[in-house]
Amino acid sequence: MAGAHELMTAARMLGIGRTKAYELARQGEFPCHVIRIGEQYRVSTADLLRRLRATGDDR
Repeated sequence: MAGAHELMTAARMLGIGRTKAYELARQGEFPCHVIRIGEQYRVSTADLLRRLRATGDDR
């Protein structure tokens, strides 16, 4: 899917561990917009970039 990252890629960029990332995604509390496609979670690239800029994270 263009314009989206796998949940764990986004989680690593945000410094969030695997268990916590999936927990937040299931609860609708992940720091970026999460899209669920079947069994997979994807994170909007645009939203992820906005979040990284807002936190000043340059990883």
